[in-house]
Amino acid sequence: MPEKKKLQVWLPFLFSIIMVLGMVLGYKLKENTITATSIFQFSKKRSPLQEVLDLVMLKYVDKVDTDTLGNDAIQDMLSKLDPHSSFIPARRLTDINEDLQGNFQGIGIEFQIFHDTVNVMNVVPDGPSAKAGLMIGDKFLKVGDSAVAGKITSEGIKKLLRGPGGSTVQVEILRGKEKLPFTITRGLIPLPSLDAAYLLTPSTGYIRISKFAETTYEEFMASLEKLQGMGMKDLVLDIRSNGGGILGEAVDMADEFLSDDKLIVYTEGNHVSRQEYRAKRPGLFEKGKVVLLIDEASASASEVLAGALQDWDRAEIVGRRSFGKGLVQEQYDLSDGSALRLTVARYYTPSGRSIQKPYDKGVDDYDNDLVRRYEHGEMVNADSNHAEHGKAYKTNGGKTVYGGGGITPDYFVAADTSAIGNIVTVLYQNNVINNFTYFYYLANADKLKAYQQPQRFVRDFQWTDKDWQDFLRFAKQSGIPVASLTEKDRYFLNQRMKALIARYVWRSEGFFEVMNDGDRAIEKAVEVIGNKK
Repeated sequence: MPEKKKLQVWLPFLFSIIMVLGMVLGYKLKENTITATSIFQFSKKRSPLQEVLDLVMLKYVDKVDTDTLGNDAIQDMLSKLDPHSSFIPARRLTDINEDLQGNFQGIGIEFQIFHDTVNVMNVVPDGPSAKAGLMIGDKFLKVGDSAVAGKITSEGIKKLLRGPGGSTVQVEILRGKEKLPFTITRGLIPLPSLDAAYLLTPSTGYIRISKFAETTYEEFMASLEKLQGMGMKDLVLDIRSNGGGILGEAVDMADEFLSDDKLIVYTEGNHVSRQEYRAKRPGLFEKGKVVLLIDEASASASEVLAGALQDWDRAEIVGRRSFGKGLVQEQYDLSDGSALRLTVARYYTPSGRSIQKPYDKGVDDYDNDLVRRYEHGEMVNADSNHAEHGKAYKTNGGKTVYGGGGITPDYFVAADTSAIGNIVTVLYQNNVINNFTYFYYLANADKLKAYQQPQRFVRDFQWTDKDWQDFLRFAKQSGIPVASLTEKDRYFLNQRMKALIARYVWRSEGFFEVMNDGDRAIEKAVEVIGNKK
């Protein structure tokens, strides 16, 4: 093998070892934060690995991007440990932390760029932009001294609009044909983790949680109290596609359903002693019937909640087998602004089951697990919907449950695997569906607001033949002529565009009320509640 080829093959491995050595010897751990110190404090003699690294940097034939090479090496090293230990570069850390914090500093709008112009798609109620007077449909001409019409990217406009809380930004807006100046005082913008909370029936509530962030429990409690005030006796809690987040938020939520000091979850690792999380206060919903909705994308903290309620027979689980992530990560901040999320323990449900699926065949095999479930018929066949070779456990009431690969539901609901047409995929990829509904809303805002509440909109709104013809013309003008649509394609587009319209009027709750109409998992949940004594 040529010497250059040998060097290229060994570089990632060398960097991996060097990074390990640096983390083991060159960092101090204090209160979950790692701060950089010199490796040479621990050894007066430089290691051969450090010498090789220096030679690569000083003598290698081509220029080496040390940041990229180093980051790739760290990721490669961590992938040998488990699928969920990860390195977060500094440039990504802020966005990731904001998502878990549940807020950020900004002006409180959602925007999209049409024809090189930044359009306001949504305005956060009571946020800085709403207080300043911005409206859906406004177009940005200037931010500060920077003209943004015709030459701005999404990242560029974000950098201009975001800033410290309390600071101001001057903008010029085009509304209709009128140019308007606004001064917006930046403030704290929430990133809600609770998507919807409303009554499915006069006595059955519905709450959807999309993630477990620092504000999730607070949002959940507010919605729970609101629905109880509206007459809710039973609850459908939807955590489908919830990939997890902060363990403590899921524990606090579970506490509201469980009495006494019942065990919710415990964690344990080679260097972490067993830590138990128990119910510690009277819960707000310890008596009503509960159905929990899960699917193959429900993971981590979602599985903690589902496992606790299933093991104590406090909820019926409806849907499909969950993802199977039973590893606990802690985040350590590094000296250059990056961070390490390292797996430090496994979590176990009250019955003692670990629901982490196997990862001994490598990351690629692990990542392809959901594809294999689909190929093996698990998404549509109840008999296949269980953890393979999982150890059997018993719930408090004697029901058999399994470890080793996610939470298996008590009631299976098959996924809709009938494919939509290629033309619908193309319409999605080119933002035709989002763009059409945006312009439809602008043209019909008053008529849509006349529905007053999403329930009426779900029941009464229908696309007319004229609307469909307008959509087809809009698609053609966008460069995507639609010759014909199958009945399934048309149904899919009808529901999706109707939901997007509802989102403009009632935000995410309106969107999910439309999307939940006819949802088989929700229909099954209501049936289970009705049949449960």
